[in-house]
Amino acid sequence: MTNPTPATGTPGEPAVIDLRLDPVSREAFAPFGDLIEASEDGVPFGAQDARLDLSGGTPRFYIMRLHGKPPVVRRITRHRNVTQCLASVGGRPWFLAVAAPDGLDDPAAEPSPDGIRGFLIPGDVAVALRKGTWHAGPFFEGDELSFFNLELSDTNEVDHHNAHLDRRHGIALRLVPPSTT
Repeated sequence: MTNPTPATGTPGEPAVIDLRLDPVSREAFAPFGDLIEASEDGVPFGAQDARLDLSGGTPRFYIMRLHGKPPVVRRITRHRNVTQCLASVGGRPWFLAVAAPDGLDDPAAEPSPDGIRGFLIPGDVAVALRKGTWHAGPFFEGDELSFFNLELSDTNEVDHHNAHLDRRHGIALRLVPPSTT
């Protein structure tokens, strides 16, 4: 975790640890996936493009409406069979917590809390998560925001693996934008 700041939990509640959000960059996000940034029309496929794997089923591209909730991570999720792409609709910034896709072949693998990073993502940038990348979010400021989401049609039914930070480690991570740390 980047610059964790511990806070005490109350009995029966996890300790809340502040996780500072880093501005996203192609290099910093590389262990977790690819950034998808605007490019001129007609540019051939190359290193700037996301590497997608949707071969495990029927692709599903949809607009996912989310309602604002505190940016506190008690549980982190991964999809072992598909890459997933996320982008905000309307150009608003958003944030995401991620951990590397270690132990992809082990259904019981879980990320270490120390390996979780938080990123602040501009509204004109999408992310493509590698297969097995642990993620929590998207989170955002405000009451509601929609996201473009590309995954498989049954991802949330058959390929949704959770690690409960609160139950396993007694913690929750509060994502904190850089300007407030």
